[in-house]
Amino acid sequence: MQKQIKLINRPKATPAYKDFEFVKAPVGTPSEGEVLIRTVYISVDPYLRGRMNEGKSYISPFQLNEVISSGVIGQVVESKSGQFSEGDVVLGSLGWQEYSVAGEKEIRKIDHSIAPASAYLSVLGMTGLTAYFGLLDIGKPKEGETVVVSGAAGAVGSVVGQIAKIKGARVVGIAGSDEKTSYLKDELNFDATINYKTQNVAEALKEACPDGIDVYFENVGGEISDAIFPLLNNFARIPVCGAISSYNNQGEDVGPRVQGHLIKTSSLMQGFTVGNYSSRFSEGATELAGWLSEGKIKYEETVTEGFDHTIDAFLDLFKGANLGKALVKVGEIENN
Repeated sequence: MQKQIKLINRPKATPAYKDFEFVKAPVGTPSEGEVLIRTVYISVDPYLRGRMNEGKSYISPFQLNEVISSGVIGQVVESKSGQFSEGDVVLGSLGWQEYSVAGEKEIRKIDHSIAPASAYLSVLGMTGLTAYFGLLDIGKPKEGETVVVSGAAGAVGSVVGQIAKIKGARVVGIAGSDEKTSYLKDELNFDATINYKTQNVAEALKEACPDGIDVYFENVGGEISDAIFPLLNNFARIPVCGAISSYNNQGEDVGPRVQGHLIKTSSLMQGFTVGNYSSRFSEGATELAGWLSEGKIKYEETVTEGFDHTIDAFLDLFKGANLGKALVKVGEIENN
């Protein structure tokens, strides 16, 4: 038997323990073309909150009383597939459970000799690719331009800022603690940082961006974004990746209107999801791996130990507790 985590209520505001349930279920046995995988790492991500709601979105909602799923790194313990062997370390969108049975087309093998396995859920995985395509395909930063990143100490934002630096931009990061802003400036070489919890964001932005803002990578929304628009330069670009400030709102997220600012500056504001670029994932992964090996990109992980603490790790996302990618470590990778 194994433990699983199911969604049993659709959260009305911020998710709580009562919305989830731990259950026990059989481990399962693979059929032809399938493998049995022991979970090693589980990715917890803000976008999962949206999947807990009903209604149309870019990805189907979780069903009540079903196992929640996200990115998972695991190790094959039994294989009935010619493509995978016992001991292979694999990546897939799998359940919040200790073991998964998956088809050979649902997973891919990863090489954890190139980078730690967990990196394939962060800088070399979906969050790194989100940063890569959102910034370069929509933001298109040029040398000498000013790039502002909200949620800058998170898994996506921290990579966005570093790529912008590689492209020669001046980078301003907005985060929610002195520890995070120090990390951005001292470790990742951001040019300026703003702690939105202790500073007046509008005033701090004017000081940090004396030449205006050319690219704003949007992860947060809300009042932070409201402070950005008056400082946009002509032909500014705004990739909209997330809006975590409003994910747990019970009512409509109402704020200042953006249309006037966009018209006056001829700015582009475009929402996206990383799935839009699935045909180009190998391009992004190759570039990111190169920068990582050259030391041009660093990454941090906030790792919560133990499957029983998966819900804690997810809820901590909405408290701003994570630096870099939030992961749950369920087990160890065993050498064959």
